[in-house]
Amino acid sequence: MKNLSLNVENALSFLPKGTLDKWAPAVAKAHASLEDGSCAGNDFLGWLHLPSSTPEALLSEIEQTAAVLRQNCDTVVVAGIGGSYLGARAVIEALSDSFDWLKTDRKNPAVLFAGNNIGEDYLYELCEYLKGRRFGVINISKSGTTTETALAFRLLKKQCEEQRGVETARKVIVAVTDARKGAARVMADKEGYKSFIIPDNVGGRFSVLTPVGLLPVACAGFDIRQLMAGAADMEKACALSVPMEENPACLYAAVRNALYNDGKKIEILVNFQPKLHYMNEWWKQLYGESEGKDGKGIFPAAVDFTTDLHSMGQWIQEGERTIFETVVSVETPAHEMYFPHDDENLDGLNFLEGKRVDEVNKMAELGTQLAHVDGGVPNLRISVPELNEYYLGQLIYFFELGCGISGNVLGVNAFNQPGVEAYKKNMFALLGKPGYEEETQKMQARLAK
Repeated sequence: MKNLSLNVENALSFLPKGTLDKWAPAVAKAHASLEDGSCAGNDFLGWLHLPSSTPEALLSEIEQTAAVLRQNCDTVVVAGIGGSYLGARAVIEALSDSFDWLKTDRKNPAVLFAGNNIGEDYLYELCEYLKGRRFGVINISKSGTTTETALAFRLLKKQCEEQRGVETARKVIVAVTDARKGAARVMADKEGYKSFIIPDNVGGRFSVLTPVGLLPVACAGFDIRQLMAGAADMEKACALSVPMEENPACLYAAVRNALYNDGKKIEILVNFQPKLHYMNEWWKQLYGESEGKDGKGIFPAAVDFTTDLHSMGQWIQEGERTIFETVVSVETPAHEMYFPHDDENLDGLNFLEGKRVDEVNKMAELGTQLAHVDGGVPNLRISVPELNEYYLGQLIYFFELGCGISGNVLGVNAFNQPGVEAYKKNMFALLGKPGYEEETQKMQARLAK
């Protein structure tokens, strides 16, 4: 099977000749510092060789647990936020029938998501939907105290026990958490839940190829072995020994940093395949949380084309020239549909008769690329042969490694997120959490002004 490929010609045309040669030493050093563990955040590099080092026994255990949930549940709710749900959702949405959740004859349970917001209406409507359903829960949290996830899990646990009985609930609630510490670990041990470990050296946004992502994906009925196989092949394709011009992750890191250095402060991830919407969301967290610190970082934005050509298209075409695009292009869709003939031809589209719908989509993609390049927007293009587990595994690892290298080139610790704590401190103070009394007084006085 061929690998995904990266074309950077429509980005290099905006940069001085010899740009890649200029950036090659910095990229090579950044890549090497990941491999030898000398970079900032080196205690969170466990993701680097996960595809090639995950034990067969762990994959089997995940598959067996997923089989238990699939046999005993018509719905599985994944409780998690950020990296604890985005990767799994990206894969599941990319591979699922868009309308599968509406069908009553599903082979696999519907996988729903909670714990990623504090929307009261969302949680109420979710709990109403789950009434009378044979549902289970996958609770994903290292600490067990993240507000959004802990709140949702408390509600889901109570409802599952009331509807299915305590003993059955214990069979269909699974914890993915820390090996030794934290509220979720204590709860899992106390209740006897089946549990999986989030490795200490893997941060949330890099955790999709751990049980964090693999268990929900397996519950949805997809092949996690193929997902890992694709990631492992991309790990080989991006090895330290592979020259930069042949190494897609290194090439991506080099070009995006060169564009950033040239004043392009915003990267827009583009897809022309609606199923990739949540891959965009996962990518935004991966790059935003990794690079946005120390007053630095490319701002990660995303659009779904052609839909957003009718909203964001105008700004991209003619707005401030501080942007570049990275387009994820799926070469072959899973299904075939042909444009029909219409005798009246009131819409004037009979010239498309007999063409595949995807051909129309591809010409929209090509036309958009040409227009945006002409409009001053550098363009990178990632070609993915088809949407399946294997190529999604490749795409995930490509973006992860590209992010690690790019963060090192930028000179930031790509593996921490100190800024995430600021809102939590304020929220806890405003809610009157014990231990935050001084901050509560300060906050109330500030708001009184």
